[in-house]
Amino acid sequence: MILMNISQNVSLAGYSTMGLGGPAAYLAEVTNRSEVTEALKWAGEHQLPAVMIGEGSNIIWGDSGYPGLVIVDKIRGYEVFEEDETNVYLTLGSGEPWDEVVGRSVEAGLTGIEALSLIPGTAGATPIQNVGAYGQEISQTLTTIEAFDAQKGDFLTLAGSDCGFSYRNSRFKTTDRGRFYITSVVLHLTKGNPLPPFYSSVQEYFEEHGIKEYTPAALREAVIAIRSAKLPDPALVRNTGSFFANPIVDAAQLDYLRGRFEALPYWPVESGGAKLPAAWLIEQAGFKDYHDEATGMATWPRQALVLVNEHAKTTADLMAFKQKIVDAVQAKFEITLQQEPELLS
Repeated sequence: MILMNISQNVSLAGYSTMGLGGPAAYLAEVTNRSEVTEALKWAGEHQLPAVMIGEGSNIIWGDSGYPGLVIVDKIRGYEVFEEDETNVYLTLGSGEPWDEVVGRSVEAGLTGIEALSLIPGTAGATPIQNVGAYGQEISQTLTTIEAFDAQKGDFLTLAGSDCGFSYRNSRFKTTDRGRFYITSVVLHLTKGNPLPPFYSSVQEYFEEHGIKEYTPAALREAVIAIRSAKLPDPALVRNTGSFFANPIVDAAQLDYLRGRFEALPYWPVESGGAKLPAAWLIEQAGFKDYHDEATGMATWPRQALVLVNEHAKTTADLMAFKQKIVDAVQAKFEITLQQEPELLS
């Protein structure tokens, strides 16, 4: 017997912060792990694919919509376990709004995720692309994940070390895409203060505001100020945040590019190569504060990495604009930008 409400033919434009997409054949909200099991069982009985989403801040729906069951994650939960005077573990329902989690942890004087402030989405979505910003990544604090394993038909617990984390990536996006339905995560945070060195923009904020005591609250305040100054609020401007990942090049390619572009900014990586700022590449390719009448898409004036929907009607419009940027960057730098938001259809 199905207890939850399953709706039919639901527009998915309201389930992506880009505001585009066709209809879902079926859609249901879940508030606990039992309802996840129930929803997946129903989809299986009807031989339908299923996908679980959070707030839709890092996904794009195809114009054809989704042919199966879209499960909207509303699983809440925030439990605190203090192991000792320093170590604290947070068990979070996968549907907890992420920035609320960060705010609560900072109020408790905990460090580990405060640089991830103001990132839209839910707690359960953070491991999927190994969310990171300003020197912190979720992989640094995540200890375990509870998820329903579609292959085994039951819940299991995965250690953070088994998630295949890398830069903006995990096994949930690659080898095991679509296999796991995350229902909770456990984070290991500590009481105390974040330690320098900080990202240059954060350090500049501290210096400009005369901040010398580096508390979790001070770092959160700095990150919120920096992000608010350059990134649009998805509640007000239709976007999915950073649309492209910063490309990583090897040492030989870095030398080649620096020989051609003296002003090329980069950050060294452990492999010997470097990470390049995709926003700079996009601007240099001619897409700084660019408004494309043909597609209704644009780049955000203060951050070219963010694509905004000004008056696009279809996901095809978005993809056409994306391809213009990819082609221009490829032609100028011989680098192929990789899309961050997941396209679902």
